[in-house]
Amino acid sequence: MEEVKKLKLNRLLEQLEKIKGRGTELISLYIPPGRSVSLVINDLYEEYSTASNIKDRVTRHHVLDALVTIIQKLKLYREIPRNGLVIFCGAIAKPGDPPGSEKINIFEVEPIEPISMYLYRCDDHFHLDILKKMLKEESVFGLIAIDREEATFALLKGSKIEVLDNITSGVPGKHRAGGQSARRFERIIEEMAHEFYKRVGDYASKYFLNIPDLKGIIIGGPGPTKKEFYDGNYLHYQLKSKILGIIDIGYADESGIYELVYRCSDLLKDVALVEETKNMQEFLEKLAKNSDDVTYGFSDVIKHLENGSVEKVLVSANLDLFIVEMICINCGYKDIVKVEQTKINELESQSSKCEICGGTMRVSSSKHVIEYLKELADKTGADIKLISSNTGEGKELLNSFGGIAAILRYTHKL
Repeated sequence: MEEVKKLKLNRLLEQLEKIKGRGTELISLYIPPGRSVSLVINDLYEEYSTASNIKDRVTRHHVLDALVTIIQKLKLYREIPRNGLVIFCGAIAKPGDPPGSEKINIFEVEPIEPISMYLYRCDDHFHLDILKKMLKEESVFGLIAIDREEATFALLKGSKIEVLDNITSGVPGKHRAGGQSARRFERIIEEMAHEFYKRVGDYASKYFLNIPDLKGIIIGGPGPTKKEFYDGNYLHYQLKSKILGIIDIGYADESGIYELVYRCSDLLKDVALVEETKNMQEFLEKLAKNSDDVTYGFSDVIKHLENGSVEKVLVSANLDLFIVEMICINCGYKDIVKVEQTKINELESQSSKCEICGGTMRVSSSKHVIEYLKELADKTGADIKLISSNTGEGKELLNSFGGIAAILRYTHKL
């Protein structure tokens, strides 16, 4: 799920952004897909040779250790993943620890989009801009500017406007003379307008119908033409269901497209919130009618996910919890603990006892709660929907339902 991948990447970038090196000793390595692993390793050996000349002893030691760690990690790859590979590595101290307590940490990232450039940087911070750009919202909207004379088609991708085409109608202006010939001429004009609208509908299908992630379509134009086009049976039913609004603008050419984007900015901003609100309202309505159709709270949602009865999981994007797996070093008993990220280090330093044999429990792995839920949902085909706290319903999910709720496929008593 793209949203979960973005959230996971965003949390990692927030973590990496806080890390500062004592010198130019933090390594950022971006490797595009298709690049030979052996060639990258050879490049790093050359960097190792160069780094051997660093004058500061501690910095030199940290850079060389980081390079060795990266080389060893790359040797585990037969080829670079399809979107490329990004590695961040360096000597990092835990918060509050004194200088000299740094340990080499390595972070591997498979980008959510292909990267095109090879980059090696050794600096006092990690270079994150390339990955940050991937997190910018790139929702796609279809735009149609139309009047009786022409129509222009465009896509809005994030903040980029891509004008696709402009077609003209050939429809003449209104005939002012009276009489029977004038009425006949008006009929001809209306027939030509009808054919033009059909052509606009065909072009809309050509450009918009095969875009799987199209969020919606906005129609704009001067006068009544845009409404005539929308009210008529000219748009494919799948496209008509995606119409978000009909906006008054002055022109139907390329300048009209830019005016359309300007005038509908509030409408576009609210699309994601509308989708979130719709999901939450579905949950609340089912809860009010029959509480057996829904569930909420971490433990109950997990149990329903495990038995396959969940259709849709609603998770607050503001939920900052990690699922930590503890394992007994004596008998192998496993336990799951739900904690805030800041508490993970405390768990690692504590010596909790196994409830089976009394042995020592150790942290085996930790995952963000959304990543953990996603893995469970994938096994049964359940959907995960992230809900922000920008609406009343979103705040209610976080504050009243523990940030996790689920709509069930069928009633299942636990």
